[in-house]
Amino acid sequence: MKRNVWIGTAFLAVLGGLLVAQGFLGRAAMAAAQGKPQAPRFEVDPFWPKPLPNHWLLGNTIGVTVDSQDNVWLVHRGAANLNNDERGLELKISECCQAAPPVLVFDKSGKVVRSWGGPGQGFDWPASNHGVFVDHTGNVWIGGNGPGDSHIVKFTREGKFVAQYGKPNVRASGKNAQGNPTFTAGSNDPDNFGRVAKITVDAKQNEAYIADGYLNHRVAVLDAASGKMKRYWGAYGAKPDDTPLGPYDPAAPPAKQFRNPVHCADLSNDLLLYVCDRVNDRIQVFKPDGTFVNEVFLAKNTKAAGSVWDIAFSKDPQQRFIYVADGQNNRIHIVERNGMRYLTSFGDGGRYPGQWFGVHSIAVDSQGNIYTTETYEGKRLQKFVYKGLAPVNSEYQGTVWPNTR
Repeated sequence: MKRNVWIGTAFLAVLGGLLVAQGFLGRAAMAAAQGKPQAPRFEVDPFWPKPLPNHWLLGNTIGVTVDSQDNVWLVHRGAANLNNDERGLELKISECCQAAPPVLVFDKSGKVVRSWGGPGQGFDWPASNHGVFVDHTGNVWIGGNGPGDSHIVKFTREGKFVAQYGKPNVRASGKNAQGNPTFTAGSNDPDNFGRVAKITVDAKQNEAYIADGYLNHRVAVLDAASGKMKRYWGAYGAKPDDTPLGPYDPAAPPAKQFRNPVHCADLSNDLLLYVCDRVNDRIQVFKPDGTFVNEVFLAKNTKAAGSVWDIAFSKDPQQRFIYVADGQNNRIHIVERNGMRYLTSFGDGGRYPGQWFGVHSIAVDSQGNIYTTETYEGKRLQKFVYKGLAPVNSEYQGTVWPNTR
């Protein structure tokens, strides 16, 4: 009898060990037993992407998206953000280096497989390109937040010009006798924009959602085929208002309008639109028709450039989690979408892998891996590998360096 009990116990121990090794038990069971919530876990891949060809350097990396083949698309500002010491080859004074083309495409391995972009005939390349999105038809949308960027441009994957919506330099502003800005049609202009931060296209309805943006204070929705504006709204679904709000005060009642910039407008699978009101430290959620649903504040005491810069959804069918890029605090926040419950964050300010100097944009591939860009002097594209779910043991994880043990 004792021998049979010993054999049975040993068998169960081995089986349990195998199940833990395969991920069926372990962290999930412990989390359930301890009543802890779970959140996705990531580790930075310090070897992705591969070195750029042609002695290329990146400027501010200002937009990232992942297409249906898991190619990673990057838009950056190149020569505008590089000094002469970094452009020796371009200026013919040394063998290194030169600005990479504004649009770069990386395959899964991190190799550059396509590049294009910049001024050309028949369209107005943005003075300061901002944001990139590849839609379901393969068209590539690019906005801009430069002084005269009141338009959007659209290209094929190969960089052939398709369409331009709006005209540059029509969102003019001046000052009144009191020194306050004066505007033209502004956030109620049906044809032009005000420094667009990001574009997202809904494949089912073929509609483009515009985070508009750095000068305007609205979300605009276009027919993605014609570019005709169908509707727009401001904070809480109200008519947008360009009246200056003054500096953000975390102790004050929530602002009735968006502050600049309106930095993202991303649609979930269940047709909820999540809008980044960056300097107000909040995400506002809407139905596609502009009906306000709710809002959540993240790192609400953050001032200056704000805490809500960009979002991406986890790749499970329910999109259970939202990842929020916070360029002021240099973290990625993880929020459980159902109930908008804050779970944890990772990352830190710095120049080592897994850290950022102005984490700006975020995207997720089909495997759940995260890609981030950096503005200011960060000038990098980084990959964070999805490692499954784990119990939330801390609201802040720090730099997620690979586990080499």
